[in-house]
Amino acid sequence: MTESAQKTTHFGFQTVAEEEKAGLVHGVFTRVASRYDLMNDLMSGGVHRVWKDAMMDWLAPQPHQRLLDVAGGTGDIAFRFLGRAPGATAVVCDMTESMLVEGRKRAEADNLAASLDWVVGDGMALPFADNSFDVFTNSFGTRNITRIQDALNEAYRVLKPGGRMMILEFSQMPNPLLQWAYDRYSFNVIPPLGQFVVNDRDSYQYLVESIRKFPDQETFASMIRQAGFEQVKYRNLSMGIAALHSGWKI
Repeated sequence: MTESAQKTTHFGFQTVAEEEKAGLVHGVFTRVASRYDLMNDLMSGGVHRVWKDAMMDWLAPQPHQRLLDVAGGTGDIAFRFLGRAPGATAVVCDMTESMLVEGRKRAEADNLAASLDWVVGDGMALPFADNSFDVFTNSFGTRNITRIQDALNEAYRVLKPGGRMMILEFSQMPNPLLQWAYDRYSFNVIPPLGQFVVNDRDSYQYLVESIRKFPDQETFASMIRQAGFEQVKYRNLSMGIAALHSGWKI
């Protein structure tokens, strides 16, 4: 393939070849895995926990459901899901093995070991059969996927008929002044914090930039519908800093 015909995508504000992005993202999360959970608390002042609890409230896990949490990292969503759904099982799938290793170290992982599996896998080509799961989730991982539409199509494929997808992701604030203030915080505080805590400014610079490149709420909802989902809705959290997106495989 000639250079002019090569497909490109974004890695933060950089333009890179599509085939390069997964490796770059893998590098980011490999470097930050050991302090990923700590940085989430510091960056958000703990608010990410409130958002994830809101995700569970809307999702309303049911007993004996089977969950697939893609880009599940250290298990935050799976632990919450299993805690609310007696007899349920969960698979945490992430392309970065070191994130899964950190998840297995958490006390919750030991307590839920019989109900929980950890799988290295690519969200654009999931290693699971069609119609395998009752619930599909992704929390703050969708924007890191090279071809988001392919990942949504995969979510639809692996869900059973009647299954539900819910995605929690950073989004766009409808108020320009608030968005400006949030941007100032993100770009001026988060990368230096990453340097101080993880000794890695560049990875958190990418994470901030990747938020700005993610589609807004209405655009992303349209992509979910394109994948085949119905009853597609979203809810803004913290005035749109993040948003929950829900869709059903009918």
